[in-house]
Amino acid sequence: MTVDREREDEVTQRRRMLRPVAAGLSLAAIFTAVVSIPLEAGSELGLSTDETSAWIMVVWGFPSLLTILLILRYREPLVVTGNVFILIFVLLLGGELSWPQLVGATMVAGGVVLLLGLSGLTHRLASVLPAPIVYGLLSGAVLGLLADAFTALGTATLLVGATFAAFFMSRAFLGDRIPALLIALVVGVVVAVAGSETGPVPTPVWPQVTFTLPEFTFQAIITATPVLVVFIALQANAPSIVFLRDQGYEPPERVVSLVSGIGTLIGSVFGPMGVSLSLPATALTAGPDAGDHDMRHWAGYLAASIGVLIALMSGFAVELLDFIPGPLLVAVVGLAVLGILAQSLREITRGPLLMGPLVAFVVSMSDIELLGLGRFFWALVFGLATSLLLERTQWLQIHRSAETFA
Repeated sequence: MTVDREREDEVTQRRRMLRPVAAGLSLAAIFTAVVSIPLEAGSELGLSTDETSAWIMVVWGFPSLLTILLILRYREPLVVTGNVFILIFVLLLGGELSWPQLVGATMVAGGVVLLLGLSGLTHRLASVLPAPIVYGLLSGAVLGLLADAFTALGTATLLVGATFAAFFMSRAFLGDRIPALLIALVVGVVVAVAGSETGPVPTPVWPQVTFTLPEFTFQAIITATPVLVVFIALQANAPSIVFLRDQGYEPPERVVSLVSGIGTLIGSVFGPMGVSLSLPATALTAGPDAGDHDMRHWAGYLAASIGVLIALMSGFAVELLDFIPGPLLVAVVGLAVLGILAQSLREITRGPLLMGPLVAFVVSMSDIELLGLGRFFWALVFGLATSLLLERTQWLQIHRSAETFA
């Protein structure tokens, strides 16, 4: 009887592990698909192979190691990632700031997040720099990436068309069970291979550890740092903490802020990055679909382990730049920001601020340059000024909410 009971317990335990494993693999698939973003950014910024390899290595590997440590300590699904919003923002800033300037601005952002965490003032940031205005900036910025993807459809119709079709068919019939972006990338590569449009087949190489000497400039810091801080503290950490609490967990909010700040500060030496919780990743690994409450942290373990594996293969990933046709990479990056664009537009239209975010949206799409400062700085300035002048009551409402939450 004892042997039978032990076997039943083993079978039950294995069944309990199935859902966390499925959730972890789904998140790992998303990790794999969004590698296309730093690949495209590296190409746009003119980075060397070693620089791009080191960047991918730290963006995937460092947060994954921190995730493993956090889960070991708290036994909760605390999955920190290399913030994808920041990766996209770096891609967008490539034409305005140099690589060392981006590194410097991101390190400063990490320092600010660290100070906010130590002081307990993270939520006060929402009253100083309301998230809807930052989302307005982001919406206008990423719209160009999506437009470029449709431009590529006109120049490489079969290749990009098959990629688009795979993405939308996957979303329609498979939902979130398998990341549509990964399916789109696989289908695009198959079509490219069939049409002899690919380059040399990548060969496995070890990533090179390459440091970047940061350059701290006034232009870079005031252009990028405020947006980066909002992405880390308000767009990622705050809603993820709320979700974890709703699921019955007790996330260490201050520890998360400290890990985000220190991780961003240290990790950015290899390339601009933001270490933070991620609401999509948290929903996958901490929600009901990840299994029983006491088993969900195993999804985080699995996803983080695969993140470390991706980091070790970053040298191989960089060689994909020569293998994947340019229009396919542009199309995949455009599809990658589609969900981000939808989320950002939802945030700026639900209020209470509207005019300020819309002004930020329009300015971030322009080519404005005043006093040596580009569109993203002025998007914040004009967006904030518009809300301050025309939406003072709504602004005070956000301020009161931030005071209450703090």
